[in-house]
Order: sequence, then structure tokens, then C-alpha cells
Amino acid sequence: MLSRQKALVVSIAVAAAMGGAGCTDGQDAGQGEYQLRFNHVLAESEPFHQGFLDWAEAVEERTDGGLTIEVYPAAQLGVEEDIIEQIQGGANIGQNTDAARLGQYVEDIAVMNGPYFADDLAEVERLAESETLQGYLDELEQQGLKVISFNWVQTHRHFFTNEPVDTPEDLDGLRIRTPGSPIWQESVRALGAEPVAMDFGEVYPGIQQGAVDGAELVYANIPGGNLQEVLSHASETGHILLINFEVVSSEWFDSLPTEYQEILVEEADRAGLATSRAMEEQIDGIKAELVEQGMTINESPDVDAFRTAGEAAYETLGLTEARERIWSEIGKG
Repeated sequence: MLSRQKALVVSIAVAAAMGGAGCTDGQDAGQGEYQLRFNHVLAESEPFHQGFLDWAEAVEERTDGGLTIEVYPAAQLGVEEDIIEQIQGGANIGQNTDAARLGQYVEDIAVMNGPYFADDLAEVERLAESETLQGYLDELEQQGLKVISFNWVQTHRHFFTNEPVDTPEDLDGLRIRTPGSPIWQESVRALGAEPVAMDFGEVYPGIQQGAVDGAELVYANIPGGNLQEVLSHASETGHILLINFEVVSSEWFDSLPTEYQEILVEEADRAGLATSRAMEEQIDGIKAELVEQGMTINESPDVDAFRTAGEAAYETLGLTEARERIWSEIGKG
């Protein structure tokens, strides 16, 4: 298994071999080796981290060490927005991100982060058939952002609070943590709560200090951030199936040999699907542990009411037409 420590040793060895020679775009000009430093905000205990390590191992094996990936959890390389700017500048850095943040560069791609946009992993796989979505990805590439995979799905997001939630009305007046992008903010607002932009690492103290009353997250995030210590109720609204994008620099990607490009994409897609399926399989075990630790789980809130309420997010942001076009292209609706 490729570890971050192993990848770091590889990088140090390459640097030593270069004897101080210049190196651009993550390439060792003397040996033809390439490196990618990959950043994500999740804890090492979360399934995505192991999935990224599996991806790194597969790429290293298939390229005989010609392309290595160093995986940095918990935003060790920096905050997501700053990393994406560095990627645009051509740095050999990758970032796990979502459609909401990419919507700052191609506005309509944020539709994929809207309420009830995709219902399951099979629908996410079919999104590759959408000409509209492919057009968005092409636009991102022109802005320096190469999406190499969006087969990474963190399961459904639910509301986690300290009081019961069964309908959108139950969220009225509650301050719910969510990322700061417009689609996140409008989605939470449409579903009945007051959105509060906050980094994931600030959620625990934010709840303790009363800055927020809860959060909307996937189940794996709860033990990953020990949030069961400060949140007592889960309501399975399933309002967003969180599709993640693995993004690298277009300039850096184009600098790779064609074979390496293909391997990087193929193994990212393969690891993403495997990790996404594994996360679905782990949900029951996570729920059982949370219940044992005192959390109350509402498995049957009024999802139809939440689905209807969520329409307002698309209307407010002018994304209804984009959603309908993509749904038509993948046979949904």
C-alpha cells in the first residue's frame, strides 16, 4: 500500500538525484518522473482518504514509479479555494472538490450540487453521457482546471442537529453549517434553515460555542469529526447526493505522457467507484455506532416535502433549465 510517507521519500530521492537542477510541472527532467501532490479536507479515518491512497498505489504500480501521488488529508496543503487557484496556475497539485466550488468558474455546473439532483450512484455514472456536462468540463479545462474524475460520491447528506427534524418547517430558525458557495447556501435556505458558511474543521467548536445549531453532512463525516459528541439527532433527508470532483492543473496534465494521462484517469474512476460503493456499505455500521453513543436517527422524515421545498434553490439561482437538460440527456425525470 502506498503511503504518504513512501511518496515523500520518493520525492526526496528524486530531488537528491537532480542535484538541485530545476524541475517544472512536477517533472524530473533528468529521469522523466512526475509527481502530484493531492489535497483533501477530510480526516485520515474517512473512507475517501483510503480511496485516494488506493488510487495513488495503482497509478504508481501501472507507471512503474514514473508517476507518484502524495496524499495530504485534513487540508494540510491549504484551504480548498487557495489550492484551486494554485492549480489554475499550473502547479502539480490536485484537489478533491465539488460542483459548488467549481460553479465559481463555470456557473451552471453548480447544478450538480442542488437538492435531489441525483438519486443514486447509477445516475452519477450516467452523467458521463451528458453532452451538457461535458461542455461544462471543457469550459473548466480552458480555465486551467482539468477534471479527471467525478466518480467519487460521499453518499447522501442529511441534517444533524440537537432537536428532531421531520419537515422543512422544523428547520425554521436553525442555523445550519454548510460551505459558502451559492448553491450550498440556497439549498439549505430552500430546505428551511438559515445557512452559515463554515469550514468543516470549525463545525465542532462552532456547535459548542453556539455559532451554529447543526450541520448537513454525510454519515461518515460524523465519527470523522467526532460530531456525535455535540450533535444528538440525525434526520435522513438525503437532500444532496454529494458528487466529488478530482481536479488537477490542465497545464500539468497536458505535460504528462499520454499513457500516464490515461492511467491517471482510469485509476481515479476505478478507485472512486470502489470507494463510493464501500461508503454505502458502511452506513449501517456507522449508524449503529452512533445510536450506541446516544444519537437519535429519524429514518423517515417527510422527504417529499423536502424535495418540493428544494425546487426553490434551482429557481433562485436560475439553474432549473440546466437541470432539466441534463436529466433529459441521462434519461431521468
